[in-house]
Amino acid sequence: MAGVADLDVVAWVLVVDGRLLAVRSRGRDLLYLPGGKREPGEDDWTALSREVREELDVELDRASFRELGVIRAPAHDQPDYTHARMACFTAAHRGEIAASGEVDEYLYLAPADRGLLAPAARAALDLALDHGLLH
Repeated sequence: MAGVADLDVVAWVLVVDGRLLAVRSRGRDLLYLPGGKREPGEDDWTALSREVREELDVELDRASFRELGVIRAPAHDQPDYTHARMACFTAAHRGEIAASGEVDEYLYLAPADRGLLAPAARAALDLALDHGLLH
C-alpha cells in the first residue's frame, strides 16, 4: 500500500553457544530481538545502545559494534501493510543480562525455534545463519 512508511528499527544480534538471544516484550505473543525504534536524530549506535540498556540492563561495547545487515519484513502487531526496516548489529557487552523495562523475559533460541519469533526477528535469524553465526 503506497504511503505507509517502514518502521525504522535497530536490533542487537547476540549468539551464545549457537543460540540467538530473543526477548518477549510485555503483552506480546511472539519474541523479538533486543532493540527498537530509533528516536529522532539518533544514529544506529545511539539508538541500539539505549534500547539494549533499557531492555536488558547491559552496556554495549562501542569498539566491537558492527553492522550485520539490514532486513525488511512485515511488522508484527502493527496495522496491515506495515513493514519493519531493521538494521541488525553485533557487539560485545558489559554486565549481566537481565529483563528490564518493557521486557518480561529473555531466551536463547536455536534455529529450530524460529516459529517463536516475529517476522523481522525470523529474517534476522536467517541473516545470522547466512553469516555463520548460527548453525
